Amino acid sequence: MAQFSESADVPDMGRRQFMNLLTFGTVTGVALGALYPVVNYFIPPAAGGAGGGVTAKDELGNDVSVAKFLENRNAGDRNLVQGLKGDPTYIVVDSKEAIKDYGINAICTHLGCVVPWNIAENKFKCPCHGSQYDETGKVVRGPAPLSLALAHTKVNDDKIVLTPWTETDFRTGDAPWWS
Repeated sequence: MAQFSESADVPDMGRRQFMNLLTFGTVTGVALGALYPVVNYFIPPAAGGAGGGVTAKDELGNDVSVAKFLENRNAGDRNLVQGLKGDPTYIVVDSKEAIKDYGINAICTHLGCVVPWNIAENKFKCPCHGSQYDETGKVVRGPAPLSLALAHTKVNDDKIVLTPWTETDFRTGDAPWWS
């Protein structure tokens, strides 16, 4: 009968476990490194801290200066800026020195057209299907089912800052449909 003896060619169990651990760690590290960007793509970014909001941009993508914005405008004027989520948003001039504390999203609630301000009729009129909104963006004639969305506006370091409107809609007394 032949007896088994330990050979110098076969590593002992401690070395084998170490090599298995090293191989497993290397493969796991490479797999996690490859999966991180894929997983990160599907996780939405966290909201900005301290509720800083979004600075309004002009048509060229520059921050809107309140002083320059009010320079050639009269009370009641409505002018478009790039607002929350990049949506066109009307900033309403309150006086020669101030803007209203709300902005009006210019996206029609019927089919998503950009709704222009009609100065002659003092209302927003959608060119697509004729929906009409009053001076605050409240729907007055369909087919649009809902009023235009609102955003808070405030001035911070001569810049217009927009933040989401989460309170009751002052035009209808209802909870905001857009939040």
